[in-house]
Amino acid sequence: MRISEIGEFGLIHRISQMLPPGGQEVVVGIGDDVAVLRASGERFLLATCDIQLEGAHFLRDRITPYQLGRKALAINLSDIAAMGGRPRYALISLGLPPDISVAYVDELYVGLRAEAEGAGVTIVGGNMSRSPLGLVVDVFLLGEVAPEHLVLRSGARPGDVVLVTGTLGDAAAGLALLLDEALQPDEAHAASVKAALLTPTPRLAEGQAIARTGLATAMIDLSDGLASDVGHICERSEVGVRIWAGHLPVSPAMQEIAALAGRDPLEWALAGGEDYELLFTAPPQAVEALRTAVAEATGTPVTAVGEITPPTGGRVLIQANGQAIPLKAAGWDHFR
Repeated sequence: MRISEIGEFGLIHRISQMLPPGGQEVVVGIGDDVAVLRASGERFLLATCDIQLEGAHFLRDRITPYQLGRKALAINLSDIAAMGGRPRYALISLGLPPDISVAYVDELYVGLRAEAEGAGVTIVGGNMSRSPLGLVVDVFLLGEVAPEHLVLRSGARPGDVVLVTGTLGDAAAGLALLLDEALQPDEAHAASVKAALLTPTPRLAEGQAIARTGLATAMIDLSDGLASDVGHICERSEVGVRIWAGHLPVSPAMQEIAALAGRDPLEWALAGGEDYELLFTAPPQAVEALRTAVAEATGTPVTAVGEITPPTGGRVLIQANGQAIPLKAAGWDHFR
């Protein structure tokens, strides 16, 4: 059996079954956005890592080193945001092809520093190695959260509403522009979707505002695409879900570029990936309070896009015409 047959998440599950369970210090191990650990103080320690690999995550000639530095840290910050946490310390490991200039590495760290300072993070170390097969930027990030503010993937319950911050599919539109220079959208639209792809904004303040209310029952960041990521909440919470296609928030920029590219905006909203918005669940009576809390803290809109159902209901997409079809986990998977 090859890993392409079981996919990224099948492989993660297989590895998790091979490892011994953590001790009392491990609150949450493999299976959520970050590991949650008991430290000596009153707060939980959060630990996460994510990698940017040339050819798999980025093309070196389509992203500046400054943008790459910012993005490499931002995607890890997004994981901390999904737990309602506060990021603290980062370590950066680099795999460097020998032909890369010192100026490139300098600019990469200018981007890393800018993203770190904006999030209140201190870069405290890392590692370097020669990499003859391409550039690698690997980030390990530590954060913290008060136990009463911790939000996991596993708390969604039937009847909960599914909510998302911001808009969906902008990063997919940005990727389409990078790969097809013949597309000529409105300049402002082009700039906004390219920024969504190359320098995403982790929803740290939004995640903390959601967590402070104590009203959210589950939360995840949208890295692989809504259709795939909501499935992770369903798995951990042992529930089903109904997503309302007509309610998915999409930007005019994304809609214009999808039309130019001959793509369905719904496809990008569901499976484009790299949105780094927050998807969370809450009882219906808590929705307005959550919207208000996020809006007052950040100005970011929150949209209801579905509802949690019993597991027997499966995972369903309700199309604009009311027809129900299976919600396929068609987001990013490294091995499929």
